Amino acid sequence: MYVEWRRLERSGLRRVQESVLPLWERTERFRIYSPWLIPGPLQTADYIRALLESARARRNLPDDVADAVVVRLEKQRVLQEGNHRFAVLLEESVLRYRLGDVGTMVGQLGHLLWAGALPSVSLGIIPQDADRTALRPVEGFFIFDDVQASVELVSAHLTITQPYEIRMYEQTFALLAHQAVYGAKARLLITEAINSLE
Repeated sequence: MYVEWRRLERSGLRRVQESVLPLWERTERFRIYSPWLIPGPLQTADYIRALLESARARRNLPDDVADAVVVRLEKQRVLQEGNHRFAVLLEESVLRYRLGDVGTMVGQLGHLLWAGALPSVSLGIIPQDADRTALRPVEGFFIFDDVQASVELVSAHLTITQPYEIRMYEQTFALLAHQAVYGAKARLLITEAINSLE
């Protein structure tokens, strides 16, 4: 389903954050690929605020950013509660894109180190010098179990429920996962990004 942001956000950003709570709570296996930003489950309050303030200003929305930040942080409880597992893939460039001030980015990258060490989280970083012959960077997406994929576009949000399309996103995620580094190598890339800011 294709839904324009102006329709989704007409009652504010807080409501959009609340609308996905049931999906997050029932999903056991999250697969997330992000070529542009740290994804929601791993974001700090300051990073969330910077993202939502930007969206609010661009889309001329009511100012309920403070409430939306609280809801988004509340959603993150699934990282440590219940039987949820997160496989997160980031392009290395995500670590370098500045959202907010230097303090916001240092805090966010430090938080990413912490989150990547959680038992429920597998964090992979695709290095900028990875061989992309098999698969170039694609749009960012979330896969919720094997029942839904979500994609954020400039003007709208896509909810994909057709099994064959979900399989395409699963196959794409698997190819991207082979290009990523994990563990100490991923932590080194994050640490290098932090050091470049200080």
